[in-house]
Amino acid sequence: MKFVDEATIEVIAGKGGNGAHSFRREKFIPKGGPDGGDGGRGGSVLAIADRNINTLIDYRYARKHVARNGEHGRGSDQYGAGAENITLRMPVGTIIYDAETGEELFDMNRHGQEVILAAGGEGGLGNIHFKSSVNRAPKQWTPGKEGEQRRLRFELKVLADVGLLGMPNAGKSTLISRISNARPKIADYPFTTLHPNLGVVRTSESRSFVVADIPGLIEGASEGAGLGHLFLRHLARTRILLHLVDVSSLDPDEDTIARAVGEARAIIEELRKYDETLYEKPRWLVLNKLDMVSDPETVKTRFCKEFGWDGKVFAISALSGDGTQQLIWDLQDAIDAYRQVDNIAEDKAAGTFVAEDPRFDDARGDNLAPR
Repeated sequence: MKFVDEATIEVIAGKGGNGAHSFRREKFIPKGGPDGGDGGRGGSVLAIADRNINTLIDYRYARKHVARNGEHGRGSDQYGAGAENITLRMPVGTIIYDAETGEELFDMNRHGQEVILAAGGEGGLGNIHFKSSVNRAPKQWTPGKEGEQRRLRFELKVLADVGLLGMPNAGKSTLISRISNARPKIADYPFTTLHPNLGVVRTSESRSFVVADIPGLIEGASEGAGLGHLFLRHLARTRILLHLVDVSSLDPDEDTIARAVGEARAIIEELRKYDETLYEKPRWLVLNKLDMVSDPETVKTRFCKEFGWDGKVFAISALSGDGTQQLIWDLQDAIDAYRQVDNIAEDKAAGTFVAEDPRFDDARGDNLAPR
C-alpha cells in the first residue's frame, strides 16, 4: 500500500587536507624547530528527513553530490580549515540502499533524523607531531585521507492515507482512476485488481492525499481466501477506510438489499478477524453506481437502515463522477486534521499535549459500523 518513488545518486565526501612539513625560521632563532600544522577534515555528505518534502524528484536530476576537500596545513602551527558538510534533505519514509550491494543502510522514518551518507576524510598530520628527543628536525608528515564514495539508491515509500474496501467489482478501481492519477486495469469481471494500486488525489497546489485500492475482499479473506488477504496488512497504516458497496442491482422492493447488507457485514467481519486495530479504524460508507438504480434515495435509506449505519455515507457514481467531488473534499479535510495532530505529536513530548481540532474529532467519530 505504498507509492514508490526512486532515485539513484553518487555521493563523494571531501578528502582531508595534507599535513604541513615546515620549520620555524626567525631571526635570532636558529633552531626554531618544526611548526607544520595538520590538514583539515574533508566535508561529509549528510541526509536529513524532512516532513515538508514529499518527493525525490530533485535527485533524479542532481545525481552527483561532491563535498569540498579540507585545507592543507601550513607553517607557523597553522591547521587547515575543515570543509563544510553537504546536507541532502529528503522525505520522511525514504529508505537508502547501497546501489552496488542492495544492502539497506538507513530508514529515514522520523522527521529530523540525520545520518552520514559519506564521511569526509581525516586531515593529515603536520611534522610538529613527529618531534622527539632523538628527532629534533622531523621531515615526516602524512597526507589527508580520502573521503568515502558511494552509489546510493533512494526508495520513497509513501503510506496511503485512504484505503478502499469492497467486494470484487464494487468499483474501487473506477473510483481511484476517477479521483486520482492512478490508471488501474478496469474490467467487468471479478479480481481485475491483482496488486495494490496507489494514486495521489490533489485538491490544490499544496494539498493532496494518497488513496490505495487493494484486491477485492471475499468472505474468508482473513484465512487466505481470494486475493485481498495478501494486502490486508497494508491497510493498517491508512488513516481512513472507504467501504464501497455496489448498489447497481439493488431493488428497494426485493430482497437484494438484504443480500448486499450481508456481503458488507462479511467484509467488516473479515477486518475484525484479521486485526482488531484495523477493525477499529474510521470507516466511511460509499454507495457506488447509484446512477443505475431506479430509486436511488430509497435504496440509500433502506440500505443504511438494514446495515445499521449512522456514520458518514456518500452516494456516488464513480463512472460518471457524480458525488465524488464532495467525497474528495471531506477526505482532504479529515486527512489534514490527522496530519496536524501527527505534527504536533512529533513536536511535543509524547502524551503531554493533545490538540483540540473539531475536524479531527469528526473524522475519528465516523467509525460507526455495526458491531
